[in-house]
Amino acid sequence: MREKTERIVREWSEACDAEVSIAVLGGAWKPSILTLLGEHEVLRFGELGRLLENPTARVLTRQLRELEEDGLITRTVYQQVPPKVEYRLSDLGTSTTPLLAELTRWGTEYAAQQRATTTAS
Repeated sequence: MREKTERIVREWSEACDAEVSIAVLGGAWKPSILTLLGEHEVLRFGELGRLLENPTARVLTRQLRELEEDGLITRTVYQQVPPKVEYRLSDLGTSTTPLLAELTRWGTEYAAQQRATTTAS
């Protein structure tokens, strides 16, 4: 677990448990990374980058490391030339699938509502 996540879990009251979820799942590309790994099961770094429409390598690397440190994905390195690294959801990462689906549903409704409000104005 990342130091930041550990501190939040340890120090924040139970009334703020939703904030733990946001701390772990929030961040550039994290929900999209988890969703793509859920759909494809195994992806390599370059594949993830292309499917995400090319985030910077630095940002993608950081998000993958944080997801790995928080136990949501696993990283497998194959000792070959050129190096081969694969990412997949851990069991804990798989447990986020219903949550991400619900967030997607809510986001779709929210965006549609906001568009309708903007159009009506």
